[in-house]
Amino acid sequence: MSYRIRAVASPPLAAGLRLAGIPADDAPSPAAAGERVAALAADPELGILLVEQPLYEALADPLRHELETRALPIVVPVPVPRWGAPADRAEAYILELLRRAIGYRVRLQ
Repeated sequence: MSYRIRAVASPPLAAGLRLAGIPADDAPSPAAAGERVAALAADPELGILLVEQPLYEALADPLRHELETRALPIVVPVPVPRWGAPADRAEAYILELLRRAIGYRVRLQ
């Protein structure tokens, strides 16, 4: 049997997932996400359910516990993009490369 993949996310992330070819449902609020996740979890043909991490963390404890103990669907929390962090990591990576290459720490200003 072949299983399907589906996602529940905030409208902007859901749109991006749909552009990538993953069927995604909009969840404008945590309450809406909880209702949609519960409905999708009952689908016997669903194999993987991607849920935006803040929405997953806002799910009611009984629902989250049920999802964690079920074999299918496999629920995967998807971290939200952090737009500021990559620049910091990129700078730290470049500084580490420079330190290795020349043997000294360099301070960028």
